[in-house]
Amino acid sequence: MQTISENRCYGGVQGVYSHASKTCGVDMTFAVYMPPQAKDGPVPVLWYLSGLTCTHENAMTKAGLQEHAAEFGIAVVFPDTSPRGEGVANDEAYDLGQGAGFYVNATESPWAPHFRMYDYVTQELRDLVQKTFAVNSRHGITGHSMGGHGALTLAMNEPDLYQSLSAFAPIAHPSQSDWGRKQLAAYLGEDESLWAAHDATLLVKSKGWKGDILIDQGASDQFLDLLKPEALAGALAEARIPSTFRMQEGYDHSYYFVSTFGWDHMAWHAERLLG
Repeated sequence: MQTISENRCYGGVQGVYSHASKTCGVDMTFAVYMPPQAKDGPVPVLWYLSGLTCTHENAMTKAGLQEHAAEFGIAVVFPDTSPRGEGVANDEAYDLGQGAGFYVNATESPWAPHFRMYDYVTQELRDLVQKTFAVNSRHGITGHSMGGHGALTLAMNEPDLYQSLSAFAPIAHPSQSDWGRKQLAAYLGEDESLWAAHDATLLVKSKGWKGDILIDQGASDQFLDLLKPEALAGALAEARIPSTFRMQEGYDHSYYFVSTFGWDHMAWHAERLLG
């Protein structure tokens, strides 16, 4: 692992790092915020998964989570959204290829050699973070848009890895959305039965979640028809999973929305990770 930068931030350290990923077959960049409490011993971790076109940097610089993380004593990890670089498959569209990994392990050409973001986040980067930073084994996960989709699906598929779960404006039903059908078909093939493991609405019905879930969605989000929050809200109610699903009046899909409710989500995770 190589250090790209480290900056003092709210008494802690905001760092950016790179490493050679065996899972993705290329160098990957990620960011970690370590709160001041880490000087006294290991702290819990919140994973923040970003959305389409984002890198590790978008949420790191726009979401304002460091102040809240320092308040509660929680580390925050910001992975990239896909492998990148020469030799990595890409597409001219913004919603496929580099910057659009969708947190799945691709099985189809030309994506399969590098696009393994599911294993990268849940295994390789998790192991690296735990070995390198002063963090403990209690992890929460959240994310925005495509990253909200990733947070929900990774947590429901890997419940032993995460103790808390939330999402900002997640792509809630990708198997029935243009933000999903295109990408799942490209990465996983045309057999739609294979897509169900990466659709939060379907996972709520088939696997559920061991705890409760916080979801914030802007009521003026310009992408509501693609996100399909009503499908996930209905599935949560039908499955009787404890959840707080808030439609926030006047808010859109931007990081202004995410930063407005960032404290609420950090407090949610702190209550479940710290007890």
